[in-house]
Amino acid sequence: MRSALYAGTVAHTRLRPKRHRLSYRVFSLLLDLDEVDELSRRLKLFGHNRPALFSFHDHDHAGGQAPRQWVLAQMQAACISLDNPRISVLCYPRILGYVFNPLTVWFCRDGDELKAILYEVHNTFGEWCTYVIEVKPGTDAVEQTCAKELYVSPFIDMDCSYRFHIQPPAEKVMIGVDDIDADGLLLRASFAGERRELTDAALLKAFVAYPLMTLKVTAAIHWEALKLMLKGVPAFRHRKAAIRNATSVLTRPALRPAASAASRQSATAPAEP
Repeated sequence: MRSALYAGTVAHTRLRPKRHRLSYRVFSLLLDLDEVDELSRRLKLFGHNRPALFSFHDHDHAGGQAPRQWVLAQMQAACISLDNPRISVLCYPRILGYVFNPLTVWFCRDGDELKAILYEVHNTFGEWCTYVIEVKPGTDAVEQTCAKELYVSPFIDMDCSYRFHIQPPAEKVMIGVDDIDADGLLLRASFAGERRELTDAALLKAFVAYPLMTLKVTAAIHWEALKLMLKGVPAFRHRKAAIRNATSVLTRPALRPAASAASRQSATAPAEP
């Protein structure tokens, strides 16, 4: 099956005004939306919209809308055609019913051709937005940029842009995100993982190797924030999202924060999760 488990490491390196680095062992699931119901029937430890040791719930993503229909609506809004849509999502699963996904990555293919990537970003204030960016034809290693639209970390100002470095899922996957401000590279974050078949044995091994991982993700966010405070890194006041739970459709990447308004082609407010 195209769905898989990717075990690897999340790493962040902050360059200014104080250097700070973190690294955690994590894993993500790559779920092909055409396979997720079959996985739920076939696997004892994985459930789709039902309780299980590991689970994927539609309402955790896309503002509670049906994921496939939501993704196709974003493609249509961005004028990206998918004649033979194949949609997969790279995310943390629920573990014992709990999950928080700071970043969910949706890979949108037309047959075997990768046409677009959706970056669904959630913050700890209950706000979220999705950056929809078209992939250039014939691209193996994807490089994309866009303006920052959502307050995420209290230690990074809104006047930034993102630069994405993506190695799409195969035997390995890599998701790299650079925060760029007026002075250049501020922070580099990445997840790099290796593919494993998605089986009950692999899930059980992951549960033992990464116990309560999703709880640790939330705990690590606050722990690292405390360390930054103790280092004297200044914090920026939370700017409430202009449209709560907005989807920002960006097909022409913004190179500077000032280009944000021009780059957003449309914004919609999906149903509450």
